[in-house]
Amino acid sequence: MIGFFIALISGALMSIQGVLNTKVTEATSMWVANSFVQLTAFLVCLVAWAVSDRTSFKGLLSVEPKYFLLGGVIGAFITLTVIKSMDALGPAKAVMLIVISQLIVAYVIELFGMFGVEKQEFSWRKLIGALTAIVGFILFKW
Repeated sequence: MIGFFIALISGALMSIQGVLNTKVTEATSMWVANSFVQLTAFLVCLVAWAVSDRTSFKGLLSVEPKYFLLGGVIGAFITLTVIKSMDALGPAKAVMLIVISQLIVAYVIELFGMFGVEKQEFSWRKLIGALTAIVGFILFKW
């Protein structure tokens, strides 16, 4: 049950962050805003690490395959695309499409067992759920 609430908080925070980042971009530029977002996230993570974890960063050298380390690079493009989509579509439409895209890509990752995720069997129910989300977006936009 805790995972459910954490996911709800995550979605809410992503929506709020997207709006805030879009406003920062209006006052600066795309890459200044993105750099600020990534820098402040890095600083918060360093403080949290210093206070609670202290695991050695040397462990990063043993991560295999090495492409698993691309999360930060992808994070910069996530910030960029969220800002651009919210600016172009508005927060509600952008978030709906972002969530639909996340759902579909996550399901494909599970279906094919990509990136070391345990492979799942195809489920019509999950496909219908994804299609329902797409229809919901069309109704929302219309």
